[in-house]
Amino acid sequence: MTQIQSTDTPRAEQAPRIQPQLDAGSGFPTLLKKEMTRFWKVAFQTIAAPVLTALLYLLVFSHVLEGRVNVYGQIPYTQFLIPGLIMMGMLQNAFANPSSSLIQSRITGNLVFMLLPPLSHREIFSAYVLASVLRGLCVGAGVWLVALFFVRLPVANPLWVLGFAVLSCGIMATLGLIAGLWSEKFDQLAAFQNFLILPATFLSGVFYSIHSLPEFWQQVSRWNPVFYTIDGFRYGFFAVSDVSPWHSLAIVAAVFGLLCLFTLRLLANGYKLRN
Repeated sequence: MTQIQSTDTPRAEQAPRIQPQLDAGSGFPTLLKKEMTRFWKVAFQTIAAPVLTALLYLLVFSHVLEGRVNVYGQIPYTQFLIPGLIMMGMLQNAFANPSSSLIQSRITGNLVFMLLPPLSHREIFSAYVLASVLRGLCVGAGVWLVALFFVRLPVANPLWVLGFAVLSCGIMATLGLIAGLWSEKFDQLAAFQNFLILPATFLSGVFYSIHSLPEFWQQVSRWNPVFYTIDGFRYGFFAVSDVSPWHSLAIVAAVFGLLCLFTLRLLANGYKLRN
């Protein structure tokens, strides 16, 4: 009998040809590009609109209070106000980027397309946070450039400005991820933003120095982590602040670290994603 030789290749010989395709690369750059493209394609809404909002605040408050309020005994009120408005714009938009992305993906039903690829929870976290930080920095740069048409704004220490900007946007990005994971509809996301993010932002010294408050409210303000982001950021411009910048940096870095660990744990467990 003629022996028929099998043309099947042993699995051990097939593996080297298949394995490179499976390990072609990380999905992190693709997810990051998707999140950046998502907000950049509607930059009129995600970048220009927050800049316009900050400009309106600047025009109204500077018109009413300029010449009537001097902060730290030497800084004109308009100069004092601008860093607070820059930080407020960065914080709100860094929060909005991941939270809106996740809730839209959940409601439209395309969240599964992020779960199907072999993306680790660290890659998902890094892509969302980095895109949110970039959006926040774009908004902050826009507010800064527009404000320069109205008043000269010196920068005493650029490293303090950049450091607090990145850490503060990182804090809000992780909070945005938490809110997006927790929220199952827009009402829940709106409640998270309206009852937590907005009060913490507006009551953090954006429009005033806490030394102008009664002693009780000064102590209350010190329990607000957002206060330290704005106070440390403002120190980078004027080299003066309500509290020590190193104290603010320690609190901001600690809050960011704890939120990162908590968010990574949620993503690793598939909280409201795979469950």
